[in-house]
Amino acid sequence: MHQDAPDTEAADDSKCWAQYIAKLRSTGQFDGGSSIGRGERLRKNHSGQPTDNDLGGFIRVRAASLESAKEFLAGNPVYEAGGTVEIRELPQT
Repeated sequence: MHQDAPDTEAADDSKCWAQYIAKLRSTGQFDGGSSIGRGERLRKNHSGQPTDNDLGGFIRVRAASLESAKEFLAGNPVYEAGGTVEIRELPQT
């Protein structure tokens, strides 16, 4: 989830987040998540650079496809507040 929601108050609303996480847990397909803080981008033989502040957190869910993962967007406070949510597939090992 990006930190670009026009309505930051709604995107950060703890009550909305609690309701959304409870909804995800009830599906049995929620595998956790976290907010993401500041960091540093590093490359060998280069000085460190601050990370972009565009990512604010992530949520892991199990879904049969990227298309079915979109079903989890409804109720996401960032998404509902007009912010950007990326859906990514994790490689299976």
